[in-house]
Amino acid sequence: MERIRAAILADADSADFASIPIPESYRAVTLHKDEQEIFTGVPTWERDPRLSLHLDDVPTPELAAGEALIAVMASSINYNTVWSSIYEPVSTFGFLEKLGRTNDYAKRHDLPYHVIGSDAAGVVLRVGPGVNAWKPGDRVVAHCLSVELESPMGHNDTMMDPEQRIWGFETNFGGLAELAIVKTNQLLPKPAHLTWEEAASPGLVNSTAYRQLVSRNGAGMKQGDTVLIWGASGGLGSYATQYAVNGGAVPVCVVSSPEKADLCRAMGAELVIDRSAEAYRFWKDESTQDPKEWQRLGKRIRELTGGDDPDIVFEHPGRETFGASVYVTRKGGTIVTCASTSGFMHEYDNRYLWMNLKRIVGSHFANYREAYEANRLIAKGMIHPTLSKTFALEDAGQAALEVHRNAHQGKVGVLALAPEEGLGVTDPELRARVEPQINRFRNS
Repeated sequence: MERIRAAILADADSADFASIPIPESYRAVTLHKDEQEIFTGVPTWERDPRLSLHLDDVPTPELAAGEALIAVMASSINYNTVWSSIYEPVSTFGFLEKLGRTNDYAKRHDLPYHVIGSDAAGVVLRVGPGVNAWKPGDRVVAHCLSVELESPMGHNDTMMDPEQRIWGFETNFGGLAELAIVKTNQLLPKPAHLTWEEAASPGLVNSTAYRQLVSRNGAGMKQGDTVLIWGASGGLGSYATQYAVNGGAVPVCVVSSPEKADLCRAMGAELVIDRSAEAYRFWKDESTQDPKEWQRLGKRIRELTGGDDPDIVFEHPGRETFGASVYVTRKGGTIVTCASTSGFMHEYDNRYLWMNLKRIVGSHFANYREAYEANRLIAKGMIHPTLSKTFALEDAGQAALEVHRNAHQGKVGVLALAPEEGLGVTDPELRARVEPQINRFRNS
């Protein structure tokens, strides 16, 4: 592994990478199948990823047609990492068992351990048969959409493929590791002005925010739209905030602390609601919502916007906020939803939806073109990574815990083969121009 690391740091050429022997094993962050019941009876909030995530040496899997083996310099923590680590809402081993039944090559994924992680930045080491677009030595980032594209259902929108899966969550050999296996149509060029850890951090959340807010498959945001963004300084919301600002919309950013409010203002958002300071309580108890609190939020939004209700609500907390989101959206407006990090069972008053001609749009990650466009905006320095903190691979459990407990800003990165932070920049001119924007989260 040290030879691979040295070649990457020396910016070796393609022939050098092609000649490096592939190690028989590598270090990876794993879940163990025989520990699926480790948190039985433990409340969600008290489940600790440090107990379930392990750093193991695992065998290097066989490479199939259309795949690439990449040396991972850095990865990051997404909320699906948290779900995996706390075995909620389900154990990911069920996904691996189902995948393993589809074909002989897929059997590789059904193992007594699961290498997780849905982001990666690194270098291609090998490609399987039939690959022409990528070669050893290419610097890449990986998006997390894995599809087969054997069905016609996925050719208009790859997210509609019946065999669509999220890499490193519903497949094995994910990005929280020194090596990873991806389909080569997951690969995108690494933004040259970013460090390895910065480049690894946008993939899942940036593409998700792009589809959810900008794409015609999501809310189709346009200039002048008022957009209510929950968790607007977090891993997903921070990209939604940037897209709203850069796209000429009017973001209304909902956050939970003065520090997070300051981050939203630093991204260019002027209208910010600190929900903790204003003490919104949308639920009277576990089974009863409080419509008066919905009304209070709606009034506050109109005070900030000069009388406008949101055209779009960017929804991802789920159960805790969904009733309020449906209520405050303008007549004919859109609630676009994913993730449901506070709970999947949503409740809302349907009168405010149907009688006011509102619509709810479900959104899940992004198709290939959307992931490409989202990465292109990063590479041009128009959208910026929101990385606030980086951990070593052996501390991935602590990193996941901080995301689980919402003790973070933006994204949390994880170094794999990169020996330290700050490496990997090959476009210093663009870097110098956009570094103040990148450092907003670094200094938070």
